[in-house]
Amino acid sequence: MVTLKTKALSGLAFLTVIIGVFLFLPAWTLDYWEAWVYLFVFSGSCTIVTLYFLRKDPELIKRRVKAGPIAEKEKKQKVIQAIANVAFILGILLPGLDHRFQWSHVPLYLVIVGDVFVLLGFVAVFFVFKENTFSSAIVEVTPEQKVISTGPYRLVRHPMYAGALVMFLYTPIALGSFWGVIGTLPLLVLIVFRLLDEERFLGDHLSGYKEYCKTTPYRLIPLIW
Repeated sequence: MVTLKTKALSGLAFLTVIIGVFLFLPAWTLDYWEAWVYLFVFSGSCTIVTLYFLRKDPELIKRRVKAGPIAEKEKKQKVIQAIANVAFILGILLPGLDHRFQWSHVPLYLVIVGDVFVLLGFVAVFFVFKENTFSSAIVEVTPEQKVISTGPYRLVRHPMYAGALVMFLYTPIALGSFWGVIGTLPLLVLIVFRLLDEERFLGDHLSGYKEYCKTTPYRLIPLIW
């Protein structure tokens, strides 16, 4: 029987390979240092977070390994997840093509800033996981689940999506591509659609969630939305 650790780490390895393929293939070269640094930051952060919670909260990892459109229970979320997967791939393809045809000239300091913000996005997600063991990769409510209103959830209702937005926005910059930022826009729109539908679902199925929404009015960005 495949252990949880093996399943989680093999999934991360597969994701890293997929991202590498969709970066280096359109770039048509392995001489793409921005991509190598990004892969190190991305895969390293994922691995550290996964190993930490495999030890501290394996139930969280069990919820996180169930992911993707097939795992979703709500029909609308299946569609959103399927489109998001395509959008994510396109968002990775563009920087690779940009590198190949030299459409952008991103200064070194901005590439470093991009990697730093990708890392900060992971830090935000880490604290969300630490605060909320019910952070599933799909939209669902478990019998023992309760509303979390502490930690980052005091600031916004969807701090994990906020961290993911930071990662997505700065990924193209970390990869040395201004044009790649255009590829992230569909993902941003899809995240908004996903969280709005998720709020509807949680309001209907999670006791106390509607009251939480009244006390925490901001969804993604404090004082803005």
